[in-house]
Amino acid sequence: MLDSLGSLRSLTAGPWIYPVVAASILLDVFLPVLPSGFLVITAATAAATATAASPDVPSLLPLLLCAATASVLGDFLAYRLARRGGARLDRAIARSRRLSLAQERLGTALARGGGLLVVLARFAPAGRSVVSLGAGAAKRRIKDFLPWSALAGVTWASYSVGLGWLGGQWLGATWFSAGVSTLALFLAGGLAAYLIRRPAADPAPVS
Repeated sequence: MLDSLGSLRSLTAGPWIYPVVAASILLDVFLPVLPSGFLVITAATAAATATAASPDVPSLLPLLLCAATASVLGDFLAYRLARRGGARLDRAIARSRRLSLAQERLGTALARGGGLLVVLARFAPAGRSVVSLGAGAAKRRIKDFLPWSALAGVTWASYSVGLGWLGGQWLGATWFSAGVSTLALFLAGGLAAYLIRRPAADPAPVS
């Protein structure tokens, strides 16, 4: 356990962890395979057992602010890119059956769930990418998208940092703890994906 504690702290020690976390979160809207959630959880797990003897371990508040800011900035960049892409982006989507189906589902879900879909999609696998790019391609107003993106970023960052901190408190700053917390993040993503894709309830008949 001590070896695990030392390796976890050594991996996240130093101020460089913040720009690495920020870059990963910023870019995973374009490359959803990047392990941004795992990086946030690992840093928060190490921070859970910080002491005066380990001043280089990440601090929770800067980590939370870094993750939330990078999330919103990445959403905004994807939105602007899709908004300016215009016909070229539409043609690229039309050539991909998977992307066309995702855009169709997004349109239906947006009609049902409104801005709360942006928050749910932040947890779903690749949902952030589909919503941000879809909002831009559909020319939705930035004032209708950005506040929900900010709420989604803060919610996701708070949940991820909280998972890492709680795991570190209960199980210690170990790789096992980081893994359990990451699994909880994936489970939340699976639930979010289910809520987004489930069929809308039929309206009750008027008597």
